Amino acid sequence: MTSGTIVVAGALAQKPRHGGHAWVLLQYLLGFKRLGWDVLFLDCLTGNASIQSSQVAAFLPLVRGFELEDQFALLVDGTHETIGLSRARVVERAHNSALLLNVMGFLTDEEILAQARRRVFLDIDPGFPQMWRQLGLHDSFAGHDAFVTIGQNIGYADCTIPTCGLEWITTPQPIVLERWPTATNQAQARFTSVATWRGAYGPLEYAGSIYGLRVHEFRKFATLPSLTGLTFELALDIHPSETGDLDLLKRGGWSLLDPGVVAGDPWSYQRFIQTSAAEFMTAKHMYVATNSGWFSDRSLCYLASSKPVLAQDTGLCRLYPVGQGLVTFRTLDEACAGAQAITADYRRHASAARELAEAYFDSDIVLRNLLAKLGVA
Repeated sequence: MTSGTIVVAGALAQKPRHGGHAWVLLQYLLGFKRLGWDVLFLDCLTGNASIQSSQVAAFLPLVRGFELEDQFALLVDGTHETIGLSRARVVERAHNSALLLNVMGFLTDEEILAQARRRVFLDIDPGFPQMWRQLGLHDSFAGHDAFVTIGQNIGYADCTIPTCGLEWITTPQPIVLERWPTATNQAQARFTSVATWRGAYGPLEYAGSIYGLRVHEFRKFATLPSLTGLTFELALDIHPSETGDLDLLKRGGWSLLDPGVVAGDPWSYQRFIQTSAAEFMTAKHMYVATNSGWFSDRSLCYLASSKPVLAQDTGLCRLYPVGQGLVTFRTLDEACAGAQAITADYRRHASAARELAEAYFDSDIVLRNLLAKLGVA
């Protein structure tokens, strides 16, 4: 028996060949289903007919592969047409839902939003939407009843993300552990990651400081492979015109891979992680400089797979035990020491990685706690 319906709205069809991003949304959808909820996923099609056709072609195998064929609707931009459930059915299910979880305020359809009894904003990019609102650039929060963020340090004195006068519910991200089993078959001691160099928007100036992107942090660690003598592979979404940064990484000893090839769908993304030895994770400058408490959804996949994570510190020590399985760093020297420590005692770190995933990020625990904080029985 189901507990009712939870609607999740987010951008997935517009991001083909981004297997990691697909998993972000899948963890919520599959996690709520595990708890007995019916789910409805809402997305939008944008661009011209040719672009929309390619979006649909990439999207449909994904929903079929995760048994979500009857639990989605793609809203066709500028029309009342849908692919999947009809608009009338979407409106009906939104009206009867326990809540609508709107990832980054993605869904702006006024009719559907008005039908939901509880509209919850889910912030997975902490710092940016809060500063946009404070600067008068964009208000993603309007029209929502509750506000959830994975920036778990928001509200603390040492976190510089503005609260915007809102009451924030903090949560770790969930991972469905049955979908991410332990994998101990790495061929060699490879530190890997999947990352976007810049992203869709630029740095922000707020309260006298400039908050940047991953590129502004990663450059600090460009020499890590050559300094440690270890293997580092990076599936990096970077524009070919970034010749200076590409040369910097290659000189530093990074092996660069095409993320569209090695991690272009949820299945290849999972294979890439589970055949790695460990993750090297750098965060956006925004997350580091604000002491946000952000932790990567990708890192959860490594931990669950018994792959240790060498993670740039965003204020994680307040939130989780670090040092075994999850090793944090702030400087290049600390990153080198952390990589060597993981390599020297790999089995202990690998075992601790899975234990962390089970204790702190299991979707059964995380999503039950989130629903309780939202007052949903």
